[in-house]
Amino acid sequence: MSDKLFRLIAAYQQYDWGKIGSKSAVAQYSTLSDPTVKIDETKPYAELWMGTHLKAPSKNADSNELLNNIIAKNPEETLGNDIINKFHAKNELPFLFKVLSIEKVLSIQAHPDKALGKILHAQDPKNYPDANHKPEMAIAVTDFEGFCGFKPLGEIADELKRIPELRNVVGDETADQFIKNFKENVTVGSADDQANRKLLQSVFSKVMNAPEDQIVQNARALIQRAHDSPADFNKADLPDLLIRLNKQFPDDIGLFCGGLLLNHCRLNAGEGLFLRAKDPHAYISGDIIECMAASDNVVRAGFTPKFKDVKNLVEMLTYNYGTVDEQKMVAEKFPRSSGNGESLLYNPPIEEFAVLETTFKTSTGKRHFEGVDGPSVLIVTKGNGKISTGDVKLDASTGFVFFVAANTPVDLETTDSTFTSYRAFVEPN
Repeated sequence: MSDKLFRLIAAYQQYDWGKIGSKSAVAQYSTLSDPTVKIDETKPYAELWMGTHLKAPSKNADSNELLNNIIAKNPEETLGNDIINKFHAKNELPFLFKVLSIEKVLSIQAHPDKALGKILHAQDPKNYPDANHKPEMAIAVTDFEGFCGFKPLGEIADELKRIPELRNVVGDETADQFIKNFKENVTVGSADDQANRKLLQSVFSKVMNAPEDQIVQNARALIQRAHDSPADFNKADLPDLLIRLNKQFPDDIGLFCGGLLLNHCRLNAGEGLFLRAKDPHAYISGDIIECMAASDNVVRAGFTPKFKDVKNLVEMLTYNYGTVDEQKMVAEKFPRSSGNGESLLYNPPIEEFAVLETTFKTSTGKRHFEGVDGPSVLIVTKGNGKISTGDVKLDASTGFVFFVAANTPVDLETTDSTFTSYRAFVEPN
């Protein structure tokens, strides 16, 4: 067995919002990778976790040994000294790699930064189980929709004028102050931008602190408006979106704090989105590759029966605002690969991870990758091929997951033009 390249068995999670049975990419990948997994066609399969997170760590497919333990036996070889020194751990990866299969909307949520993560964990370890931050990146495997960040302020002001139910929840005084005082085309970080963020915070706080009976009453009227008067809304697809979400979570506050205040985002397969710490977001439908810092800290706002920490949520958000396009990631070429096929790098502005997509749509054959200065995890999402390093060559089929040790060159090889893989990795710089 190679200690530089080996196959993993990843754990799956069955949350209520996941796609059901074999419709789920998570279920498909799980049973293709591990034939002992039998799909229950009545149960949801929501997430596939690839990494060392103790809640659901991956195992070596041959020995059944936990990846954490394999790394701990030889951290210098598996992680590399620079990664050990940077993240101060010898038995874990600094990122968590996932596949998500989404049937129903996930909770509207945000994640703390490192400073707040430490505070929340110390104050409430039950709801905040670690002290880390949790920036996330999503890449669509199938067509995807979600919420990402606050809408441009002009759109929110327009909604406060057009949608009486939103105005009722926010209140006339706060709504009028927002409409009158927000400024467009301001410089980020300027006094005008800071004033805009305060105005946005006041609107969001009013929504999040509204009495439940007020939310229920206005949610029902809002959905009636979506049915009867769709032209009242400033986006053509918004009435249908609200109706769909209301069927999943009737009369929920998420219709306001999500549907009316956050950007409705659509990604085509292969498009990526970076979700910064302290920015609100939610996934609505589709299959995605997700990578994040290794944390499970979530501050929730709506579309959930779980704990909502309204006070911390309202205080912690950055109140960034803008269009969806500002949050989409632009893939870069990856010069440390060569040969057939194509590799594109999704490289968010954080230190814990980047993700490399490799396809062979343009030409089949062999693609070579120089070793990267840290560990990586690779999943095949489509097609069949081989992955190799030195004299080790392994089958790489749909659903198969691999660990690649630091500074290990690898080759991907295929005659299948559909062969697609995603590789999460971390480097010291």
